[in-house]
Amino acid sequence: MPQDELKSAILQRAPALSALRRRYHAYPELSFEERETAASIAKQLRELGLETRDHVGGEGVVGVLRGTAGDGHTLLIRADIDALPIEEISDAEYRSQTPGVMHACGHDGHIAIALILAEVLAERRDQVRGNVVFAFQPAEERAAGASKMIEEGALDDPKVDAVIGLHLWATYPVGKIAVQPGAVMASADELFLRVRGKGGHGAMPQEAVDPIVAAAQIVVAAQTLISREISPFHPAVLTWGAISGGTAFNIIADEVELRGTLRTYDEADRAFLKRRLAELASGVAQGMRAEAEVTVGLGTGACVNDPVITRLVRAAAEATVGRENVPTDDMRLTPSDDMSVFLASVPGCYFFVGAGNVERGIVAPHHNARFDIDEAALGIGVETMARAALAYLSPDQDER
Repeated sequence: MPQDELKSAILQRAPALSALRRRYHAYPELSFEERETAASIAKQLRELGLETRDHVGGEGVVGVLRGTAGDGHTLLIRADIDALPIEEISDAEYRSQTPGVMHACGHDGHIAIALILAEVLAERRDQVRGNVVFAFQPAEERAAGASKMIEEGALDDPKVDAVIGLHLWATYPVGKIAVQPGAVMASADELFLRVRGKGGHGAMPQEAVDPIVAAAQIVVAAQTLISREISPFHPAVLTWGAISGGTAFNIIADEVELRGTLRTYDEADRAFLKRRLAELASGVAQGMRAEAEVTVGLGTGACVNDPVITRLVRAAAEATVGRENVPTDDMRLTPSDDMSVFLASVPGCYFFVGAGNVERGIVAPHHNARFDIDEAALGIGVETMARAALAYLSPDQDER
């Protein structure tokens, strides 16, 4: 199939791509509440003739496209569908119509890309040896949807051999694609640090045990875990984002709680730092006559790309935008994504499609009330995914 035929077919769908993205942008739904979004997706997949399963892992949708070029491998395409609890600041006609909820991370674009990709591939079943599974995943923003979908069989019927996914990235220029092997997004763990002391009068600290002072020492000491106990060649981030405790200016509190996040690219570093943080907090607190306990809440591992699948996706990206627009620079990101669960289950690749445009003022970062994308990125995403899928499932490919 000539490459220009595929590009032309996708360019013709540009208005439909924008319309889909804007429809989902205008009616966002939070994690595990994506009922209308999921129903709309399932309806469109059925209209394309895909075998469709609803309510997979909550409001997830799975669509299966079976190729007609013979038996082969199964490739999963993943797209996340949930929005964020943000009040949008925008004059766009497609701005959110749901108070306090917004697609501020590009998931509306991911849905549109995956739906048009399903349409493009459905028209080319005779070029597909094997199957394409479309997994529209809920609750990415809660780092919970991927594991639930997998628990409920998203990888099993048919059995998935590889996975690819993309993320529109608004601080990366439209027309550029970032694809690289290895870790590309960090792990993330939600941390809770509780420090218990003994309350008393602020003017008589000798009769109390001040948990605020103990907590302050723990916050400072914990940074040495990054600077002195992890290799400088292994990036890691420990941030405390919230602290609460106390009731008045002249009362020493009984208890203080801190909430934070830990980010790493290496699973061994992740486990080590969680263990050492608990040990350090307890030790520092005991030295100040207090007690400390660290618990870990929501978490997900790093997104780690398989080198073989990444080479295939990189070739597809270069065919889409030109080699000069697929740089080899390191673009590892410290935000996290539970695409990591799919990537830990089967070989795959998660890549980033530039969606920012300084000249048009599209510069707001993700999770910002003014977030938007250059919709030219949508077609680039569809074309790259289509080329990668067709290459992986081509009848001309040797058995892997």
